[in-house]
Amino acid sequence: MSKGRFSWCLVFLLGIAAWSVPTSRAQESTQPAAQSGAPSADDASAPDPRTRKPSDKERFKQQKEVRQELKGPYKHWLDEDVHWIISDEERKAFKSLSNDEERDNFIEQFWLRRNPNPDSPENEFREEHYARIAYSNEHFAAGKPGWMTDRGHIYIAFGKPDSIESHPSGGAYDRPIEEGGGQTSTFPFETWHYRYLEGIGDNIDIEFVDTCMCGDYHMTIDRSEKDALLHVPGAGQTLYEQMGRAKQSERFSGGGLEHLGPGPMSSGQQSKEFDRLELFAKLQASPPVKFKDLESFLVKHKMLTGPFFPFDVRTDYVKVTQDTVLVPITLQIKTRDITFKSKDGVSTGEVNILGRVSTITGRIAQTFEETVQVEVPSELLPKTLDNVHLYWKALPLRPGRYRADIAIKDVNNPDHIGTWAQAISVPKYDEDKLSVSSLILADKMERVPSKQIGTGNFIIGNTFIRPRVTTTAGAAANFKRDQRLNFWMQVYNLGLDEKTKQNGATLEYQIIDLASNKTVLDTSEESKVLGANSDQLTVEKSLSLAAMQPGKYEIKVKINDGISKQEIAQSASFNVE
Repeated sequence: MSKGRFSWCLVFLLGIAAWSVPTSRAQESTQPAAQSGAPSADDASAPDPRTRKPSDKERFKQQKEVRQELKGPYKHWLDEDVHWIISDEERKAFKSLSNDEERDNFIEQFWLRRNPNPDSPENEFREEHYARIAYSNEHFAAGKPGWMTDRGHIYIAFGKPDSIESHPSGGAYDRPIEEGGGQTSTFPFETWHYRYLEGIGDNIDIEFVDTCMCGDYHMTIDRSEKDALLHVPGAGQTLYEQMGRAKQSERFSGGGLEHLGPGPMSSGQQSKEFDRLELFAKLQASPPVKFKDLESFLVKHKMLTGPFFPFDVRTDYVKVTQDTVLVPITLQIKTRDITFKSKDGVSTGEVNILGRVSTITGRIAQTFEETVQVEVPSELLPKTLDNVHLYWKALPLRPGRYRADIAIKDVNNPDHIGTWAQAISVPKYDEDKLSVSSLILADKMERVPSKQIGTGNFIIGNTFIRPRVTTTAGAAANFKRDQRLNFWMQVYNLGLDEKTKQNGATLEYQIIDLASNKTVLDTSEESKVLGANSDQLTVEKSLSLAAMQPGKYEIKVKINDGISKQEIAQSASFNVE
């Protein structure tokens, strides 16, 4: 350093020292006043630290400290025990809790909300959940706990698949024609099949591949990923490659999700790539909603600002399998409540419908959305105002308690909104217990052609049945004397004789006049008439009402099973006008 620069620096440092010493002395002279309790002018204007709003930096520090407190069993519970089943909202709420007492209460309520039988001290859901974790850890571990693997994730979230196609050693594999045909060699892989998954759909196939040959199967949407010879020139050729109609390099030129190559069904498979993407998204997220404006009324319970759009709803329950129940939901809307626009002599009304069924924990089980259009000749519109229009949606659900929310919107009058919410309890049909479906009273019931069986609106099995919807649940359905009373019901778990393999129940049908309490119809038949060798029967009856006087009646169907020694009855009321 030069002498001139050193002298300059020395003068500068001495100047700082000379400036700082008086300042220090001034601070010392103020201390006695502060100690005596006399507030200074600055102290009087300073905000109270107990009431002032914390800065962003301080708030971030507080949140960080709260997160650091989440350790030990609480961290284990959040990050491992309920990792695959806790919602984002619940996770965020749990992290915001400030003490262990609040966390213990949260965990208790978390399991209570999921308890299928809240009155029971045992929580079947919690027990099943931890059993799934234990199974996953025992069967799916691969250098990490089984619950962390993709197979563990799906097993914990959705339970045991209905069937598994397993190739634990890989090896020779005859490709299905939809994968290009031909023979190749594969890595170990599994395909899990679910007949039905709530909120996802029917006949779900999930493929897992172990490309590292280490037991760590990962979920994939690329069916060619299991092909161990995919990148080996001239090996594992597809059908078209064997015929000289395609080259192996063409498998990688399409830019798609899969590298199956051209084949007999390749054009149709390209469009299904989007289905596979959609399936993967559904396994991880809720389905998209088309009517966003109606969604706010379901999710946020937004207040209605316009006139209420009234409609009626009916729910029924029909057994499909041991674990699946069909829940037909029928909406009834009156013509006079719809806003119509006329053009070229035709009056048209449109109604958007959005429905959502969620579990008691808020997990969406089913959604449906539809636009219903009503067209009437303009000159006839005044005469049809008393007519009603029905919308029908059948939802497969597992037994348990749900909340159903429905919102409708009058398209020609956007402020005309209607909402409906109700708890529904989907029954569990135990194998050894005599049980029945809903007793449905209908204004129209008829058999359908074989090609329509099980499909279409108002079709259950091989029968078209259009229910009568009432303004309130359990109220009497209205019929006129020139109409027929149609009723439909199924009976489940009838006992079968060990020798003859036939059922032996008696079905009694009664119609009671509620005004006089007199029985106006009393008849019966043997279950063998409806199906001798089946433990399930379908009751379909149609009665003329011409001879019945106007009034209120009740129809009762009673089943007396002589083999299992069980009885059950179902009833419904109706009015004759």
